[in-house]
Amino acid sequence: MESASLLNQADWEHGLTNGQARAAELFGRAETEQKRLGYFHTLKEICQQPWTWLRTCDRMIASRDSLKKDVAGIRSLALTGSGSSEYAAECVRLPLQNELGIHTESISGGSLLMYGGKALPLGRPGLLVSLARSGDSPESSGALELLLDTEPEYRHVVVTCNEQGSLARAWRNHEKVHVTTLPTETHDKSLVMTSSFTNLLLAARFIGMLERPDEYRRVCERLSQITKDLIRSYFDILAKIAASNFHRAIFLGSGPRFAASREAALKMLELTSGRVTTLCETYLGFRHGPMSYAQDDTLIVCSLSCDSTIRAYELDLLRELDRKKLGLSKVIVGENIPNSAVRAGDEVIECRGLSELGDEETPVVYVIVAQLLAFFRCLGEGLQPDSPSEGGIINRVVEKFPLHTSS
Repeated sequence: MESASLLNQADWEHGLTNGQARAAELFGRAETEQKRLGYFHTLKEICQQPWTWLRTCDRMIASRDSLKKDVAGIRSLALTGSGSSEYAAECVRLPLQNELGIHTESISGGSLLMYGGKALPLGRPGLLVSLARSGDSPESSGALELLLDTEPEYRHVVVTCNEQGSLARAWRNHEKVHVTTLPTETHDKSLVMTSSFTNLLLAARFIGMLERPDEYRRVCERLSQITKDLIRSYFDILAKIAASNFHRAIFLGSGPRFAASREAALKMLELTSGRVTTLCETYLGFRHGPMSYAQDDTLIVCSLSCDSTIRAYELDLLRELDRKKLGLSKVIVGENIPNSAVRAGDEVIECRGLSELGDEETPVVYVIVAQLLAFFRCLGEGLQPDSPSEGGIINRVVEKFPLHTSS
């Protein structure tokens, strides 16, 4: 089954090169040349995501019985990670809270390391779900070890892409820690998180659907199809947008899609080594000062809600931006995007199927658009997507730092 899936992916990538000139150029080079130019891993890891989601779906459903025991009787849920992993947790916080009917928080690993149990929701017993690509960052094991010592009524689930990472190896046999590792290909080799981000997000999403595994599978399969269609239809268009004359980028979203906007902004910042500065905001929050960031050199990337009430607020802001002639251009991502939201020079990324799933299930689609925009802009800046950080300012795994304890 796995080999058939990989074959289907290879066939799809070959078909992509037939329909998209930029794809033909990038995928058409030999693997050694792609690696020399520094984009082999990132391009592969972005485009493989529709298939990795199906494998993560299988992995999470297989762990259902253990997860049901972890969730049983809890009065609070905390999700944690650092950087992109924290943003993945934010994307699923609201649906999990509404489905489980308990207080749910997304808390950075750094906050847990500094404030310990004071940063956790008050309800006990509680569950802490730790999300990590490598599991080797200092916060990961440090926060978990601290809370095991100080919060006896908290249970722990670790979801990581790296079965050989410190987080998985150190805690997989601990009686209060349940470790789930995702498929190997989700452990990105690129500096930036792409496959790992979306797979961690979808893995955590299953915690709210433990009693509905068939629905969870349907969501993963539908997201996979929507995203394949997106890449097949807009690969070259996103490359063209990325080549436009912008030096700032704003990413707008509401609810779980605002959390996706945080990740989107980070991807552009990381992959351009800070040459393109970024801002993320909610639509309503954007009016309160951040609108001053929108200048003539600013690309505004807008994730448009499927909910009619939320969309009405979002469209109000887009009309205001147009009335005030703010920004270089807009990129509007959504379904059934009205012509009234589009001005000359804007681009529309129409994604069929988003309304069927709803806003809470689809932040990964918005993130894929941002990943491709940032990937192409990175190449345009003369940088290497697999390792874009000039001078090694940032690394694939955060450098070790001392862990301090209370006196």
